Amino acid sequence: MVRIGLLGCGNVGKIVADHQEGFTVVSIFDKIFEAASEIATIAHATPYSDFEAFIQGPFELCVEAASVEAVQTYGCRALECGKDLVVLSVGALADPTFRKMICDTARAHKRKIHVPSGAIMGLDNLKIGQISKLHSVTLRTTKPPSSLGLTTSTRELLFAGSATECIAHYPKNTNVSIALELATDHDVQVELWVDPTVSQNTHEIVASGEFGEIYSKITNLPSPKNPATSYLAALSILALLKAYDDPLVIGT
Repeated sequence: MVRIGLLGCGNVGKIVADHQEGFTVVSIFDKIFEAASEIATIAHATPYSDFEAFIQGPFELCVEAASVEAVQTYGCRALECGKDLVVLSVGALADPTFRKMICDTARAHKRKIHVPSGAIMGLDNLKIGQISKLHSVTLRTTKPPSSLGLTTSTRELLFAGSATECIAHYPKNTNVSIALELATDHDVQVELWVDPTVSQNTHEIVASGEFGEIYSKITNLPSPKNPATSYLAALSILALLKAYDDPLVIGT
């Protein structure tokens, strides 16, 4: 059973701590010790507010469920200390300089960086773009106005452009587009819509290439205890952790 160290004590961290099946949480880090202690009580783990003490703990896999800044601050150090790394805040890998640095660090220390599917599905199939020509990949995201802090009575296109451009305008809405770019090794065109008639976030993915065409639509329900977090994103981490030591691997 894989032992994990949990980096981040928000809603996703609580879900991971509360659903330990196929893995066990042994160490928990947050700069706010009270936050780490709260989840440590749930997980029967050891809390830390000092990262260096945390990363020396008795676990093989560091699971980031915090923020882009946390990945950029602590990701390389976790790999240097011999831990594999799960990155939920994949927007951190949008910066090509940082992505090269963290991948070089993982390679030098013979470690792995795992990116779960997050708020979408099908990343494993879309990896065919790395070996077979893709013609186009489009992500169409639709959100209710409240999730973007807006008020509108009509459906509106807020942004259309590349994933890289989207980062500059909507940095909190980049994880899905960056995950798609990493999986497909292809530029992703992003459309961000706001629609007062919807109550959940939806992600539509359209891809075409030598393989044919694919269309998928995912409607995300919010996490039960935090409407700002996609429940699917939390579940994707649990699925990754549950199967981490399985001898039978489904998909890639």
